[in-house]
Amino acid sequence: MVTTHPISQGPVIFWLRRDLRLSDHPGLTKALETGQPVIPVFIRDDILCSTGAAPRWRLGLAAQHFACSLSAIEAKLIFRTGDPVQVLRALIQETGASHVMWSRAYDPASIARDKAVKAALKDDGIGVESVPGHVMFEPWTVAPKTASYYKVYTPMWKSVRDRDVPEPLPKITKWTAPETWPKSEDLTSWDLGKDMQRGAGVVRPYLAVGEDAAMERLSSFLAGPIADYATDRDLPWKPGTSRLSENFAYGEISPHTAWHDGQEALRAGKAGAEVFLKELVWREFAYHLAFHTPQIVDQNWRSEWDAFPWNEDDTTPEVTAWKQGRTGVPFVDAAMREMYVTGTMHNRGRMIVASYLTKHLMSHWQIGQRWFEECLVDWDPAANAMGWQWSAGSGPDATPYFRVFNAETQLEKFDKSGSYVAAWIAEKAAKPSQTALSYFDAIPRAWGLSPSARYPAPIVAMDVGRKRALDAYANRGF
Repeated sequence: MVTTHPISQGPVIFWLRRDLRLSDHPGLTKALETGQPVIPVFIRDDILCSTGAAPRWRLGLAAQHFACSLSAIEAKLIFRTGDPVQVLRALIQETGASHVMWSRAYDPASIARDKAVKAALKDDGIGVESVPGHVMFEPWTVAPKTASYYKVYTPMWKSVRDRDVPEPLPKITKWTAPETWPKSEDLTSWDLGKDMQRGAGVVRPYLAVGEDAAMERLSSFLAGPIADYATDRDLPWKPGTSRLSENFAYGEISPHTAWHDGQEALRAGKAGAEVFLKELVWREFAYHLAFHTPQIVDQNWRSEWDAFPWNEDDTTPEVTAWKQGRTGVPFVDAAMREMYVTGTMHNRGRMIVASYLTKHLMSHWQIGQRWFEECLVDWDPAANAMGWQWSAGSGPDATPYFRVFNAETQLEKFDKSGSYVAAWIAEKAAKPSQTALSYFDAIPRAWGLSPSARYPAPIVAMDVGRKRALDAYANRGF
């Protein structure tokens, strides 16, 4: 049995996960308000280790940056490896801590882990508290009168758009430190970026790591692009979005901060502000669904899709071409290559490549979900799952499942000048752009691809793929 200490006598351990900031941090603020020493810990557990290459690498960069932020206010981030229960018990023994706190997570794997940790520590007589901070509205506080949660986005938006959202908390600038800090592992020894291989060097210049960089992104967006966000967010060649998904994924900026700044922009008459606020609630919607219907992250949200004859082999020539950005469909290929070079993908591109994989190639959305988790630095367990199921037709989408994006007409509509394709596909240009050439520096050498290769013909024509998908739906009685 672990020795217990009243909170008035022992330090507070704060377990950090994806909440790596000092501004508007409800959990850390509450821990410091106890007046007791606070010991922040970051644990390399099974969930972290099972994350894909790009988000695992990016999480390591976020943790490293946050450790530096803590050092600037005479605090220290303790790094430990192992099962969280055992790691926290060891720290409690070493430090005499009487209380453990963390910011809540809402995806099913994290919920299961956190429940087990909370139960074990409570059995030990340790005070345990989880604190909100990753979403604006706790999932159990938003519901229609006739159900426990919203299954459709628009009614949820209407129910929360006028709700009070807490004002962001002040940035933490002072720390109550223990007399002696416990030992820490060396983060660099974890080598969280090893699976990125040579791609890390290509992607790194596109990242904005840490809360200062996140706030700079938000400020730049509010100063310009937000005015035309309603239209420009659909133009993949134009810097018309906030690009904050990367920072939200690691808690380098809080949704409360973005919400209040967006509201201020709305009051100032900036036309795109309401659409930006809607996108913040779309993120909330994903987490509410992950909380209330956890099957969304690894099963068909609509169970009637369980018998649908998707291809589930991720090694077929068609799926391989999709992964490599060599389908012969320029919008699809440009979007995939953008992901390998920048670590992110324009949202319009995400819809196109997801629709193409699940409908034109008739391949399971889980193939795309897993590949995005491997490659996206802004990977988010709830948003990724919901986005893929929305595109596949098996998820929470009010639009009929038989919507099939035509990647050719979409390109004509949103990239009339050809700027997006020129930026990312070298084989279609006499003098390829540097970004297009960077794709060949980022991808695995084993793919054996070269900018001098001939650009392929489409592996599936738009009309053929659409008809095949619609026939499959009809034969299944959808």
